[in-house]
Amino acid sequence: MSTEQMYATFYVEDIFFGVNALMVQEVLRSQPMTPVPLAPPEVTGLINLRGQIVTALDMRRRLHLPDRDASKPPTNVVVYTDDGPVSLLVDEIGDVLVLNGDDMESLPETVDRVQRDLVVGVHKLDRQLMLVIDLDKTVRPTLVG
Repeated sequence: MSTEQMYATFYVEDIFFGVNALMVQEVLRSQPMTPVPLAPPEVTGLINLRGQIVTALDMRRRLHLPDRDASKPPTNVVVYTDDGPVSLLVDEIGDVLVLNGDDMESLPETVDRVQRDLVVGVHKLDRQLMLVIDLDKTVRPTLVG
């Protein structure tokens, strides 16, 4: 029996990622950001989401990729975590895909070590690979550490 899984997808640089769509609260355009002194480099700041303070993590920095061009503001993918909502700053939002969860494969050896630490598996699609993000591993070291 196959298990269907919905993924909200996005791009960081030219890498295609998916996250469990049920863990996504909302997607927002670039938001005003309040800097956090002494925060890790991937914590871009805090956003005010209808009175709720949400930490914004720059996924480029989290993945050790070059900073995005300042002329291209990021998109906020606000996700649920055990520690409350967190905004993942991504380059571009994709579609919601429904895939067979049984088709997820382990990561190829060619995947970068940093990405490997944050990804649970990969789906082979027609034209690209979709790396499935592990939200706990992605946000926890930053918020706790």
